[in-house]
Amino acid sequence: MAYNEVTAPLADHRQSPHPPGVAVEDLAMRKRIYWLLPDVASARRTMDDLLLARIENRHIHFVARDGEDMTGLHEANLFQTSDIVHAAEMGLMVGGGVGVVAGVVVAMFPIVGDTPQWGLIGVMAVLGAVFGAWASSMIGSSAPNSRLRPFAADIADGKILLMVDVPRGRVEEIETLLREVHPEARFAGMDPAVPAFP
Repeated sequence: MAYNEVTAPLADHRQSPHPPGVAVEDLAMRKRIYWLLPDVASARRTMDDLLLARIENRHIHFVARDGEDMTGLHEANLFQTSDIVHAAEMGLMVGGGVGVVAGVVVAMFPIVGDTPQWGLIGVMAVLGAVFGAWASSMIGSSAPNSRLRPFAADIADGKILLMVDVPRGRVEEIETLLREVHPEARFAGMDPAVPAFP
């Protein structure tokens, strides 16, 4: 029996990996929606409902105050809760700029030979950018994410922040689901696009 003859019938019986009526393009482009939940029990029920609605676990993130028992919930990671990415971007730009200036100074006053060594500008710019990104990301890892600043008071009061990355074509469906099934939840905003680095 040929390979195609064996696999073709199996392919017909498989379910589509995405919900019916959702274009494949919509799955690649996502929006992040924020909801505030009153407690961990509500967060667990909400996560179960999102999983049943075919939102993958990796697209569901919860943020709570320190010491909260988050067993069974997909907690937001360091990139989502700290300002590490923004700080690294700023450090990359500032470090690169300082590296260019230092490279020009070093090139204008050559150590070896009488002619300016223009290649040093590029080398110093790269070294400055790498060092700036590294140093800034170390600082940014201890600073809270600026996107989460509006929710800081609610989180400190014991509420749970839900960040769910939803395909663009399903945003309204998921918002309706959460409003109807979880009246205790409060819609808290939306990012127009999921950041490349959460």
